Amino acid sequence: MLEIFIITPFPDFFKPILNQSMLKKSFERDSVKYNIINLFDFLPNRESRLDDYPFGGGEGMIMKLEPIFKAYESLDSKNSRVIFPTPDGKMFNQNIANELSKEKKLVFICGHYKGIDQRVRNEIVTDEISIGDYVLSNGELPALIMIDSIMRLVPGVLNDYKSAETDSFSSDLLDGPHYTRPREYCGLKVPDVLLSGNHKEIENWFLKERINKTKKNRMDLYKKYKSKNRGEENE
Repeated sequence: MLEIFIITPFPDFFKPILNQSMLKKSFERDSVKYNIINLFDFLPNRESRLDDYPFGGGEGMIMKLEPIFKAYESLDSKNSRVIFPTPDGKMFNQNIANELSKEKKLVFICGHYKGIDQRVRNEIVTDEISIGDYVLSNGELPALIMIDSIMRLVPGVLNDYKSAETDSFSSDLLDGPHYTRPREYCGLKVPDVLLSGNHKEIENWFLKERINKTKKNRMDLYKKYKSKNRGEENE
């Protein structure tokens, strides 16, 4: 089982989403356990604030370190990976999702305002991760995106675990096209090869489609794939 701790000033942000779809099923199947920690519970009183002005001046407010330290210290998460979603972190990808899905416990710290006190990042955080070259208004959204990506790789979450093994990025290629019933709709037909029953031809067709899509949409991944598979691609 993977146990996930989420430190956030807005716990209600997560509850309706964790109660839906695969996130809910992962909990019901005892594959993933979610613990939501409210930062406001670690303030000395109701009048206290989570943020303050930055030393040295500058724009924006900074989340204070005391409540974050206290929230973290309250957890049974010794030696856990502690993830801070931030646009100045390393880029999240499928390899990182695979790596994190093998952990026993993960802690996510959700930031707000201009950021969090650097001492939290220095002393607690083990992984600073970005989901893209853009800025969001909170750390909850990127945390949820990473959690969703990670938990579906935990054994027991998906009905068909092999489905995750053929997702986009699983072999430096994007996923290919998929079809289901009906075979034809308003003149739109399923490719004949998929109805042929010839598994080798289907496999070759799907690989070619994945290569073409990757070449069109992600040339960087295509070059990476090509360098690893010289001689296997018929151009």
